[in-house]
Amino acid sequence: MVMPREGQAFPELGCYGLAGHSETPADLIDEVRLAEELGVGSVFLSERFNLKDAAVLVGAAVAASTRIGIGTAATNHTTRHPIVTATMATTAHRMSGGRYAFGLGRGFDRLFEVMGMPPITSAQIADAVGLYRRLWHGEMVLGHEGPAGSFPFLHQDAAFDEDIPVLLTAIGPRTLRFAGAHADGVVLHTFLTDETLARAVATIRAGAADAGRDPAGVRIWSVLATVEDSIDEELRLRKLVGRLATYLQGYGEVIVRANGWDLAVLERFRQDPLVQGYSGAFDQVGTTEELTYLRDEVLPAQWLAASATGSAEQCARRIADQLAAGADSVVLHGATPTELAPVLEAWRAIRPHDDLAGLPTNPGWARGRPA
Repeated sequence: MVMPREGQAFPELGCYGLAGHSETPADLIDEVRLAEELGVGSVFLSERFNLKDAAVLVGAAVAASTRIGIGTAATNHTTRHPIVTATMATTAHRMSGGRYAFGLGRGFDRLFEVMGMPPITSAQIADAVGLYRRLWHGEMVLGHEGPAGSFPFLHQDAAFDEDIPVLLTAIGPRTLRFAGAHADGVVLHTFLTDETLARAVATIRAGAADAGRDPAGVRIWSVLATVEDSIDEELRLRKLVGRLATYLQGYGEVIVRANGWDLAVLERFRQDPLVQGYSGAFDQVGTTEELTYLRDEVLPAQWLAASATGSAEQCARRIADQLAAGADSVVLHGATPTELAPVLEAWRAIRPHDDLAGLPTNPGWARGRPA
């Protein structure tokens, strides 16, 4: 197995590269370097079909760093041939010295429909992950017929024996249980309440146990929207109100049901004259006036409170809340490394060192795996 180098000061913390939207993907290089310098444990890279190709971003992050963990969170198994995807992962694994975790997600049915692609099912994901793992361990796959597709011949290299962890992104209870049964690590969603986080952790662990796996062997990442007070007010609105509103525009039912919130409130949000027919995502094009209106008149304060806001010290205490709810690690979502610097310093002052000992560099491995 390829062994990563010495890890980071805060292996329990992660951030996203190019958080949100970006017109200049080369910014990722400096972001990764700064995140590594600040001690952030892992950088996660999401994929969007514009300027955020997962394979390109992973290569840049690997080249810009020597210690930080790197995870794809997430791509979809249907957008690349299994050999292409498997090769992406083995290349990143070797290039990074074992710091890379490969991440998959279910994606969005409506988007796939307009792209002319079938919706993704759990059976497909399980089948695809099984293929990747076989390829990473040097197997030759002949005449495969399964939910992920028909493949007469799949093979990489008979000498391969690559331990590459698989991350799954998950929100709903069925997907959470599935992730516990099949994944090495799970990345949750932003704007989950602490109570919802605790239920999600329990569901993942139960899914692992039911599958005959060690429940503690699945690394669970909560995803905490982190908007510290020193950030400009307009940007704070965009990162908090705009981000939640954008999620509610696209797949609000999933988040609202997960949290046990009132679906009638979601319907009122969608029927609001500002929201109806809005041309674009609020976190990308929303004005200060529009976002202030949503915060003060439309979105419940309880919904926005499922985040980390206020002073650096208050944000650091919210990290502790996530760990107390059962998460192994926390992605500080929506903030650049520069914006996270004061939060990291505040976290250093209250960090429970003994409780976090033994977390590997690779974001896909739980305690007990090589660092």
